[in-house]
Amino acid sequence: MITDINQLDIHQKYTYADYLTWRFADRVELIKGWIKRMSPAPLDRHQRISNNLSYEVNSYFRKGPCQVRVAPYDVRLPDRKNATTDKEIYTVVQPDICVICDESKIDRRGCVGAPDWVIEILSPGNTRLEMHEKFDLYEENGVVEYWTVHSEDENIMQFVLDGEKFRLEKIYVPGQTITPVLFPNLTIETDDVLA
Repeated sequence: MITDINQLDIHQKYTYADYLTWRFADRVELIKGWIKRMSPAPLDRHQRISNNLSYEVNSYFRKGPCQVRVAPYDVRLPDRKNATTDKEIYTVVQPDICVICDESKIDRRGCVGAPDWVIEILSPGNTRLEMHEKFDLYEENGVVEYWTVHSEDENIMQFVLDGEKFRLEKIYVPGQTITPVLFPNLTIETDDVLA
């Protein structure tokens, strides 16, 4: 059992089976087997945006067919379609908010496979990771809709899977109403999110 992150070799690839044995306070994700340290507790603005968004999304799905989950929540993304065991999964991420409509993907430890909709709230310390590595991961794994909330720039970028690649649908700024492509009856005021 690993109780200190310093016991791990950052030059070694790990699996979800390894991840399950770690008992340290540091928050980490696995990106294709490589350990990625997560920022310490998010800033207050990040938390406010997360709360505002999760309230809007949860309210909409309260009686609907989809499930909403907020971080920390493990989403396991198998590198191969036939990867089924913990030792075969090398990617575990914790999106700020995700919506899963296929309940067969949910088990007691989180989600196995791509959520339908992922929202990441970017902070100065995690922008590069979210915009590059996670963007590619979500695209490869078939997340249908992906939003990045830029708290400092006060905008929300909405990406939609178009074939096998994300297409930038729109960039929303304060004063606008945003609607997920997947859920056209859900409307969210950007002022309510970014306030």
